[in-house]
Amino acid sequence: MKNHYFLISCLIMISYSQFALAQHKSADYTFAVEGGELKGTLTLPEDKAPYPVVLLISGSGPTDRDGNNPFMKNNSLKMLAEGLAEEGIASLRYDKRGIATGEALVKNEQDLRFNHYVDDASAAIKSLKEDKRFSSITVIGHSEGALIAKLSTGGDRIVSLAGAGRPVDLVLIEQLTKQAPNFVADASKVLDSLKMGFTVKNVNPMLQSLFRPSVQPYMISWLKHDPAAIIAELDKPVLIVQGESDIQVKAEDAQALRSAAPDAKFVSIAEMNHVLKKIGMDNIQENYSTYSKPELPLHPELIPYLVDFIKN
Repeated sequence: MKNHYFLISCLIMISYSQFALAQHKSADYTFAVEGGELKGTLTLPEDKAPYPVVLLISGSGPTDRDGNNPFMKNNSLKMLAEGLAEEGIASLRYDKRGIATGEALVKNEQDLRFNHYVDDASAAIKSLKEDKRFSSITVIGHSEGALIAKLSTGGDRIVSLAGAGRPVDLVLIEQLTKQAPNFVADASKVLDSLKMGFTVKNVNPMLQSLFRPSVQPYMISWLKHDPAAIIAELDKPVLIVQGESDIQVKAEDAQALRSAAPDAKFVSIAEMNHVLKKIGMDNIQENYSTYSKPELPLHPELIPYLVDFIKN
């Protein structure tokens, strides 16, 4: 009898899993950009069109369309797309220029500029606008992607998800102060020069990975943008989402954005970290460990907040 009940439980779980998977469908998607095309995944709900669509923009570094990179796998953006589809919202997530399937668009790192990312996001929005299946377009940028989202054109709504509220030089100096205080003075000198538009030849060898010559032109283009000043100029609905367990982007960043855009909706989610998983702040190592745990679900409060903003 015990085995009988166990078998029934397994069948129920399998049936539920198949039902959950049936709530959305995914397909490859390409769109034209300067120099070629970018590839992504279009995830659609089972609902009858038209329905809202979301453009998901990943964060900094070699982070792909799913929210993963060679050093970690958490599937945060993939889970976000699937969760939204189950609520009747389509989404497009894509590999950015120079990353994963978009690697061929950046032959030399020194040629990449921050505005390339912004133009690519705007091209994706334009492509989605031409599709009659979509009733509105919400641009959700995660981490560095939040700044790209704010600068993009054509979207109806913007979501800043774990986005910085200060220029990147201030964020970098804060991180170095905590993690490598002995290099703060050298880093400050480099950043001061880059902010004025000048590259630096002599960089402390310990800071080469951060300020290598080939990446300095990109940083010059990135340093021009102040997220708070940009969000203050937006004339469309904005949602600011901050996780209270985020150890990369602080509550102060979210407050800076909120102060600059007092009409924006603001959500602070307890125990949500930078990769959108539920974790406390008690153990930093445990927090970082979630960056490589794709089996962990998203924080349960995140998608309901997004759905409310997108649909209402």
